[in-house]
Amino acid sequence: MAYKNTICLWYDSDAQEAATFYASVFPDSAVTAIHHAPGDFPSGRQGDVLTVEFTVCGIPCVGLNGGPAFKQSEAFSFQISTETQEETDRLWSAIVDNGGQESACGWCKDRWGLSWQISPRVLVEAVTSSDQALAKRAFDAMMTMKKIDISAIEAAIGKGDGSD
Repeated sequence: MAYKNTICLWYDSDAQEAATFYASVFPDSAVTAIHHAPGDFPSGRQGDVLTVEFTVCGIPCVGLNGGPAFKQSEAFSFQISTETQEETDRLWSAIVDNGGQESACGWCKDRWGLSWQISPRVLVEAVTSSDQALAKRAFDAMMTMKKIDISAIEAAIGKGDGSD
């Protein structure tokens, strides 16, 4: 038997709005199906949108309109790898400037409370480097940031100064 993993995200009542937003912001993302409740349920009525199937950067997800009982937390986040500062800035701004909020070390939260790590590849490679001194310099630089500044990370690890 082949198993399939789909991430299920709980929303109060706006899973379709969230999925549509994600599809508009992230590459390889789309809303793929909308399912309406076949009967009344604790936080809604028959015919209301119950679940929304969507992808975020190719990862299958389902948004469940489960009502106010549960909220998103930082215990779950999407980590999105970026290549350039422009891409990092665009994704960060899309989330933060549309009712979201900044956090530390490349993390931000969207208006539905879902956490995102907008993580430039150069940062991830640096902090996971086998060169512990380089990893520490990158880590220390990251700890001072909200949105990641790629040029500051590169400066901290000595990239581009002839030492790499």
